Amino acid sequence: MIDALFGSKTRVKLLHLFLNNPGKSFFVREITRIIDEQINSVRRELSNMLEVGIITSDSADNKLYYQVNQRYEFYVAFRAIFGDEPISVDDSTINSDNVSVEKYNSIFGDVTGLRLAVVSGVLVKGSTSSVDILLVGNISSTKAVTMIKDIEKSEGREINYSLLSYDEFYYRLSVRDRFITEIINGKYMVIIDKDNVLKNSNGDK
Repeated sequence: MIDALFGSKTRVKLLHLFLNNPGKSFFVREITRIIDEQINSVRRELSNMLEVGIITSDSADNKLYYQVNQRYEFYVAFRAIFGDEPISVDDSTINSDNVSVEKYNSIFGDVTGLRLAVVSGVLVKGSTSSVDILLVGNISSTKAVTMIKDIEKSEGREINYSLLSYDEFYYRLSVRDRFITEIINGKYMVIIDKDNVLKNSNGDK
């Protein structure tokens, strides 16, 4: 049934392979051995999946490697279907921005020294930022990593984050640094803004 829904048995096998191995790359002949399908069929489906954007490719050691695109718009939904370990599709992916703000405020709200927390990228619908979470303040990198790992577990994907001191952030903001403007000129959600630098407003540009 699922083969008919997604077009071909080879495509379904590829989706199972990639979505159960996020962060791992495979080359074509390796893939054909693992899923036990003909190389021409595999190449055809890989080309289709690249075009759609659910996988990416990269060259290394004279081989072309493929891996799942964890920034693909429907990555979480596909993981829920094809992943061997079930993940929950969080309410924030289908409900209002207010739900997402409450969720992340529960994570960041009581962190000592955190002065600004902005969510964007794959965590905000319509955002094209390469940064998913921006944390600003005097917090340890160890604490930041722990929080990000919890969010990654909840979201079922890798999260790109950046941790800046307040002075560095404010300087970059004042000179319209490209890194900062990429975030605030697009869609984003302000979770914490203790100094009202972003006026506690959500980006909608």
